[in-house]
Amino acid sequence: MNAMRSATITFPMLGDRFSINPSATFHLFGRTFYWYGAIIALGFLLAVVYCFKRSSQFGISNDNLIDLLIFAVPAGIVGARLYYVIFNISEYVDNPVDIIKIWEGGLAIYGGIIMAVIATAIFCKVKKIPLGPILDIGAFGLLIGQAVGRWGNFVNREAFGVETQVPWRMGLTPRGTNTTFYVHPTFLYESLWNVLGLVLLHIFSKKNRRRYDGQLFLYYVCWYGLGRMFIEGLRTDSLYLSGTNIRVSQLLAGASLLVGLIILIVNRFRHHEPEQLWVNRVQAIHAGEDIGNAGDDDSFSEAAEEEIQDGVSQIPREEIYGGPIAEPADAVPPDSETAKETPEKTEDSDQNDES
Repeated sequence: MNAMRSATITFPMLGDRFSINPSATFHLFGRTFYWYGAIIALGFLLAVVYCFKRSSQFGISNDNLIDLLIFAVPAGIVGARLYYVIFNISEYVDNPVDIIKIWEGGLAIYGGIIMAVIATAIFCKVKKIPLGPILDIGAFGLLIGQAVGRWGNFVNREAFGVETQVPWRMGLTPRGTNTTFYVHPTFLYESLWNVLGLVLLHIFSKKNRRRYDGQLFLYYVCWYGLGRMFIEGLRTDSLYLSGTNIRVSQLLAGASLLVGLIILIVNRFRHHEPEQLWVNRVQAIHAGEDIGNAGDDDSFSEAAEEEIQDGVSQIPREEIYGGPIAEPADAVPPDSETAKETPEKTEDSDQNDES
């Protein structure tokens, strides 16, 4: 496997002259950086930008999202590394210090997802925010991060599949040899699968077809599980359960797909009111505050304030609506109505006096 780290990469489908041999590192400002880490960081940044753009559509403030990242991202990295090390412990028995060298590769996405979800659940419990909408917006981030991050595997010449002669095969020619191994570019399969999932999930969410919080995350779990279950079967670097031929990630992929489908089916036959969505509850509270403030409806404002204090909403109105809140069009101050009606009443009075 290490011999492949410096192999020349070819794709016969792109022509005989196409070949690349990217270095695992690059230099910037006199320092050496690993492309693997840089690509992972790029995927993370793109995921954050997307989630920030859409967080208010799920009733989540950017402040809460930033606070969450502080806890969930380190937890995800630790989980991804521990997952890989636990199921590949033989590589680190003699050199345990290599465990911390994550820039050289060796991050397992399922370990990262598990730890990130646990950290997110704890965060939501403390902040009194429902877990569902956080997981929904997180599904987009996971798809973006995974789609981009898989190209780090490409640079490292890892996470490829078994030998094949399919037209889109990838060629690996180890340095100092004339032998080329043609393999399934499984990193590419997973990257494209995640991109397609992102597009479908984006379209679905934009059409406002989400019926309950957590639905998009369940779609992600099923979509990724389905793809990973088949793609993992092609890889040559899978992690196995000790003493078995069972691929850990393939088992988890199949199990998550099954569990996700069961939960989706159960919820399909449950009645979900649109008002139960977290974002709709938050918007209703803030809209109620505006109407209450404009019309002096103290009872509504007090109810809204009580719900906010109970943790139903922690989002400023400006963040929900994307800017300063304008007074509702139908909530005209009483003085204005009186001012409009006064001239009419005066004219009627004059007519009555004349008659």
